[in-house]
Amino acid sequence: MHGGALAGWLLMALCAVSGAYCLLRTRTGTPQERSTARGEALMGFGMAAMAVPAAVLTLPEWAWAVYGAVFGAAALRALWSARRGAHHLHHLVGSLAMVYMAVAMAPGAAGAGGHAGHGAAAGGAGGVPLLTGVLLLYYALYVLRSAGHLIPAGTGVASFAGGSAEGVVRGGGGGLRGGGAGGAAGGGTELTMACRLTMGIAMFAMLLTL
Repeated sequence: MHGGALAGWLLMALCAVSGAYCLLRTRTGTPQERSTARGEALMGFGMAAMAVPAAVLTLPEWAWAVYGAVFGAAALRALWSARRGAHHLHHLVGSLAMVYMAVAMAPGAAGAGGHAGHGAAAGGAGGVPLLTGVLLLYYALYVLRSAGHLIPAGTGVASFAGGSAEGVVRGGGGGLRGGGAGGAAGGGTELTMACRLTMGIAMFAMLLTL
């Protein structure tokens, strides 16, 4: 995102497409799967809006308060839902990360350059280096693990990233379905897992701007 507006537009497009796909998933599946898909759609569209280059759209000051309120409520909901499945803990981390970025990117968060992290601006936003580092480490591990579940089992890369024969199982129609906590939580098809991987990469890229 520091590389210019092109990176911001690319992130925005990827997050918007991921959000749209998650929105389509809300039409099918069990109530738990639809709830998971709604949370992921909110995350995708929220990240897409945050990734718009600041040179194109400068958000008003109140927009960051809205971000904080919306994703703060999403974090509370994810915390409540975590009783039913560990995958909701990932939603909790994602929602808290969005609140953190909204606070860090708000005008005045880091003096004159407080809003510079929005989209793909050149300046750095606010933020606590230690907390940013912890979130970066979390999403780096999440991306590696998600990628490992998408890579066919038995390869060296899959083993390194956490994939295994148990992590990828055959579906009834001969296609592959993702196993594990991520796949079981909300329609664990390869496309769904790829969508989550995309949003994990986008979150990592956005945290790099803080």
